Amino acid sequence: MRRLVSELYVRDNCHPFKATVLVWIQFPMWIFMSVALRNFSTGAAHSEGFSVQEQLATGGILWFPDLTALDSTWILPISVGVINLLIVEIFALQKIGMSRFQTYITYFVRAVSVLMIPVAATVPSSIVLYWLCSSLMGLSQNLLLRSPRFRQLCRIPLTKSDSDSPYKDLFAAFYTKFISRK
Repeated sequence: MRRLVSELYVRDNCHPFKATVLVWIQFPMWIFMSVALRNFSTGAAHSEGFSVQEQLATGGILWFPDLTALDSTWILPISVGVINLLIVEIFALQKIGMSRFQTYITYFVRAVSVLMIPVAATVPSSIVLYWLCSSLMGLSQNLLLRSPRFRQLCRIPLTKSDSDSPYKDLFAAFYTKFISRK
């Protein structure tokens, strides 16, 4: 059986480790960037004649002009939580007949997304803005990779589960799951 599985990995070029490579790179990078931004925001990182903290204190926009301060309006923290929940729900809506383990993982990631809101409310706005931009990029990638035109343009092969109208299908599944409940 092991030999057959190994042959399949080689034949289809689909070793399971390849699916986790992004996590092994992206998660540590996210942590290092968050710690670096925290250090810049609190003034822990110093250099000669160049104060990043001073620049962050005046580098914000709109309702968060000071990126070293907390977002007192909670707009950024709630936005991070909502965008992360949207990403989780997009994946959950496309899965039919999830295993018990997949269901538990989905609930766990939903809980982490909700718990990110109070965590994001306790860190400087620069970190939360980074988290928001990262989440928005993830959501954009998820939606873009569902586009049949984009997949064709990038020569990404179609699978049996791909739809000709993925956005309509997502909206219909979202509507059925959350809005049309009676």
